[in-house]
Amino acid sequence: MWIIVAISCAALAAFLYKYVFRTSGPNPFDIDTRAPLKPLVTQKKEKNKVLKQGFLASKVPEKLDAIVIGSGIGGLGVAVLLAKVGKRVLVLEQHDRAGGCCHTFTEKGFEFDVGIHYIGDLLEHKPFRCMLDQLTDGQLQWEPLDNPFDQVVLGPPGNRRTYPIYSGRNRFPDELKKLFPGEEAAIDEYMRLVKKAGHNIWFLGLLKLIPLPLAKFLVYTGLANRLSFFFRMASRSVTEVVNELTKNNDLRVIFSYIFGTYGNMPKDASFSMHSLMVCHYLTGAWYPIGGASEIAYHMIPIVEKAGGGVLVRAPVNRILFNDNKEAIGVSVMKGQEEIHVLAPMVISNAGIFNTYQQLLPKELQAMPAIQKQLGMMKSGAGGLSIFLGLTGTKEDLGLKADNYWIFTEHNMDELVETYLKGNREESAKSVPILFVASPSAKDPTWEERSPGKSTLSLVSFANYEWFEEWKDDKVTNRGTDYKELKQIFCDSILEVVMSVFPKITRDKVEFIEAGTPITNTHYIGAPKGEIYGADHGTARFSAECNATVRPQTPLKNLYLTGQDVFVCGFAGALAGALTCGSVILNRNLHLDTIALAKKTKRVDTKKLK
Repeated sequence: MWIIVAISCAALAAFLYKYVFRTSGPNPFDIDTRAPLKPLVTQKKEKNKVLKQGFLASKVPEKLDAIVIGSGIGGLGVAVLLAKVGKRVLVLEQHDRAGGCCHTFTEKGFEFDVGIHYIGDLLEHKPFRCMLDQLTDGQLQWEPLDNPFDQVVLGPPGNRRTYPIYSGRNRFPDELKKLFPGEEAAIDEYMRLVKKAGHNIWFLGLLKLIPLPLAKFLVYTGLANRLSFFFRMASRSVTEVVNELTKNNDLRVIFSYIFGTYGNMPKDASFSMHSLMVCHYLTGAWYPIGGASEIAYHMIPIVEKAGGGVLVRAPVNRILFNDNKEAIGVSVMKGQEEIHVLAPMVISNAGIFNTYQQLLPKELQAMPAIQKQLGMMKSGAGGLSIFLGLTGTKEDLGLKADNYWIFTEHNMDELVETYLKGNREESAKSVPILFVASPSAKDPTWEERSPGKSTLSLVSFANYEWFEEWKDDKVTNRGTDYKELKQIFCDSILEVVMSVFPKITRDKVEFIEAGTPITNTHYIGAPKGEIYGADHGTARFSAECNATVRPQTPLKNLYLTGQDVFVCGFAGALAGALTCGSVILNRNLHLDTIALAKKTKRVDTKKLK
């Protein structure tokens, strides 16, 4: 009996070793491609030559190796990975500029970022930073935020408490202990759980890399949960774990506040997902110098250098298949004309719902394997954004390179649930959670580019259904009622901002505009206005769901990349790209980034000597 068990365990270990350490395919990180830093390009006309290349049939490169649908970081990421091993890739973007949630737009002289507010885990010579350096040939630079990088504001003006959140593996808990004397044990246990769950994320990636039968074996035997603390904690909500640790209501908020970065109320959020976000910022937070558009701007030339391209105003209306149910290309709408673009591989960064429900023929949508994956996922929360353009420098307005998380009180679950279930006009008057960031204060090049001006990006959540009646109207003319509803949101949120930032007054406001869930649908293709892709509740992080939803789809030559493959956010979407690239290139690129980090550290250390 024991001999059989030992042999079985040895065989399982051998299989896992084979797929974890597989290196048979080409390595996009084999050569350090960092080049000497070039001057920052600030002329929009020059940047638009890269970011706004419109689709024409004549611009489609010949002999494509792959087509990528969507130019968000998950799409551009996998395109660059393939380009770096010589693949000719065409990225198609439905919007009029590349970048997805990394794009920027300008109104009345103010440049606004739509999705990049702060990125963690960017210490030099660490795998994530090294990967980004290679994906941009070393041209993308990062500015650290202040420390504390987050400020958590609790309560109404008459009873407002502000708690600074510091980065640093030791400083973060040490500062919390100063704020909450007597809660040392709770803070230590929280940190232990967060680190143990967050650092076990590798097993989630493993389930997506190994063959599906082996992944199912690990899931259905219970081994996945036994072997991974991440999956053991995944079914537990943030509220459940945090409430067991402390009875201090304000400390419960501090343990939970960052749920806004993935979009689930603490009572619905997976503690494992939450742990990833806490760990992500333990070493600090950064912002791209020159703004978020720098990301796509420095990735696209690498795709082009390999013979590929990134074309915008290229709405893909369906994926093309042959009689054997193999993906062979896509159809792009150019006016009323369908243009077929062919390639032996199609990679979708459009999200699992758009890909399966909008881009597949009906008979393929109905496949049990497709329906099973759809049944495991649901749409995430709709996003609400307010863009504020202000007269004055950051010093004039009291703005710093940090973020504010503002909550009307400590009972977050109850407040958010009441808000989302409420009448839209009444809910608009009292938004219970608000994220406030100043891109202009974070970017050291801003004052030179836009002297005497500042911006705020304000983010919260809103029901898609509140705005759904206007979804088919022209985006620039959705009627008086729509504008009035947006104005209620803008007015109530502006009041909150002015109460927290006393130097910001109404006479300083030059521009204010709201982006609703249907705005997100129009510009970034989010079917229900979600900003974080599929929902990040506890069900999303079961071992079975993560073994089933993977880069390989049930249809040959069709792959998924981005947020829905791994987790949300900039880093999560890039992890999805890395996982997708690993499957396509038949090697573990996650391990290659670790090897790369060690290699570049040795090289850079030698240069310094």
